[in-house]
Amino acid sequence: MVNLPLIFNFNSINKSKFVINRKAPLVLYTHQNKILHFQHLGLVEYQYAWDYQTVLFNKVINQKLANRELPENKQAPTDNYLIFCQHPHVYTLGRSGTKDNLLLNDTNLETKKATYFETNRGGDITYHGPGQLVGYPILDLDNFFTDIHKYLRFLEEAILLTLEEYGLKAGRIKGLTGVWIDFENEKTARKICAMGVKASRWVTMHGFALNINTDLAYFNNIIPCGIPDKAVTSMAQELNKKISETEVEEKVKKHLCELFQMKISLTI
Repeated sequence: MVNLPLIFNFNSINKSKFVINRKAPLVLYTHQNKILHFQHLGLVEYQYAWDYQTVLFNKVINQKLANRELPENKQAPTDNYLIFCQHPHVYTLGRSGTKDNLLLNDTNLETKKATYFETNRGGDITYHGPGQLVGYPILDLDNFFTDIHKYLRFLEEAILLTLEEYGLKAGRIKGLTGVWIDFENEKTARKICAMGVKASRWVTMHGFALNINTDLAYFNNIIPCGIPDKAVTSMAQELNKKISETEVEEKVKKHLCELFQMKISLTI
């Protein structure tokens, strides 16, 4: 496991659902915990990452429940976590999806050295594999804002700002969560970052998957996100060169910290 401790200075940001105004005054709330515990797990099996998330997710929820029984001056702050990792070839299905969108049987999965999981996140089916940044924020939204739609827009915004640094114009498509290249063209829009989250008591888990140097051929084995008429792309494909994954990770992390006004702790 690799820890990448960084502390950032925050720009002035006005947090809204759809527009980020970087000129607005910064407001900090002393009663909210803005410390983020970050850890990069490297390449790990999907089940390991899911179990790890679940332990942290339950820890935060249990602290919230314990605080209800205590006077305010004795309540402990809830923690916030961010996990980055990559996975070996795996297909995951969200609660709103159907296995019909997986175009492989068990034998085909074994041949392609891929696994399959039905998960408790939102969304439909997607692929994770080497060359892809998978981010799992386990945040207590009571430390930020209690609005799951705003939360998703902030995750999208962090990816949009990162892609902008590489000269890639990306955006949102109404009614479709995630980040898209050529988003204004219905016929040629290509998804570059998928998202699917779970939230309970305003605590989040699961997250986003940004295609950096991903082998896009694996997406041919599914109907990505259950959307049959939209393609998938990667940063490498759009820029026609291999991209530094470490560099992209640092940029995504930086933008997440700025948007949520967080400071990264040294360790989980």
